[in-house]
Amino acid sequence: MADETISIEDLSQQLDSEGMIGFTQSFVSDIENGFSVVNDSHLPWLNELKTRDWKGVLCFGMGGSAAGGDFLARLADASGSRPFIVHRGYQLPSWWSTDWLIVATSHSGNTEETIAATEAALKRGATVVVIATGGVLAGLCELYEHCHLIPSMGGQPPRTAFGHLFSRQLALMEHLGLLPHQPNDEREAMLVRLEYACQANDFRNESGVALLDLALALREHPISLLGPTELQPALIRFKNQLNENSGRFARIGVIPEMNHNEIVAWGGVSDDADPARADQATLFLTWDGLHQRVRRRMDWMVEHTPTDFAWRIHGEGTSLLEVLLHHCIVMDWLTIALALLHGKDPAAIRPIQALKGYLSDDASI
Repeated sequence: MADETISIEDLSQQLDSEGMIGFTQSFVSDIENGFSVVNDSHLPWLNELKTRDWKGVLCFGMGGSAAGGDFLARLADASGSRPFIVHRGYQLPSWWSTDWLIVATSHSGNTEETIAATEAALKRGATVVVIATGGVLAGLCELYEHCHLIPSMGGQPPRTAFGHLFSRQLALMEHLGLLPHQPNDEREAMLVRLEYACQANDFRNESGVALLDLALALREHPISLLGPTELQPALIRFKNQLNENSGRFARIGVIPEMNHNEIVAWGGVSDDADPARADQATLFLTWDGLHQRVRRRMDWMVEHTPTDFAWRIHGEGTSLLEVLLHHCIVMDWLTIALALLHGKDPAAIRPIQALKGYLSDDASI
């Protein structure tokens, strides 16, 4: 646990070895830059892909590089013209055919699962768009005719590069007509609001006091994250950011599905007090577009949750896209603040690095 006599600014200077706070500050500008690089003049092969009648989009990726596919899938459920499926693993799904476009994303370009699945697809005649900073994955674009590269920005941990990666993925789908194109004036207004949210949640400033207070409240409690189906990508990314940035476990529950099973384990409707349940800190992710029945379900759960440590985190915005990105901003600042309060460098991921070292000893296995 961090020494409470030390200020959060001092903790930031002592522990933030790789500039995670700076990467969080640049989240919105990363998104804006990513939108700008995906156009016909920079990527002339886009015209060829536009002529194809794609059956759907299969997104390859792992960890933070896979998160964008989850977001695309929910946006497609809400307003897209084709299904989007995220695939995390080494093998190509058995049902896949060449009329499914593949988007393979790896920040480093060296994620072994993504490379294996992409190579398997290319050998079967796939059309692939790679989004990477380089590495083996980007090199496949030089070996296969129908493998195209959208280069991303390097020099930072993959989980902080979400703005770079997702904006390129989304811009690609808009150019191909697989997701609706956001009008320029609406996008500019959205980015302005998101930038304001980014500054307002910076826990080192007076405006970020509420977020820092929440991090302090979460420090000593198990964490659970609940929200509706359309915010599931934010729930998953929130959990992953807590895992990597803060070194904390977190559980997620998606409403209404969890109301048909997990809710029994939560309890809250009897006189039996379970200390483990009472100690659980619960964050409810919401937005203005909640289905009426889901809103009722969440209201009931807030009323009956067996813990006093419960908060609503409301996603702000005029669209599902903006709400999801707003939640990303809040979660990034919150998980970094929590890491610092635990005395953890938010960039440190030693178990992941150790596992990679172990696997590299015999890459043939």
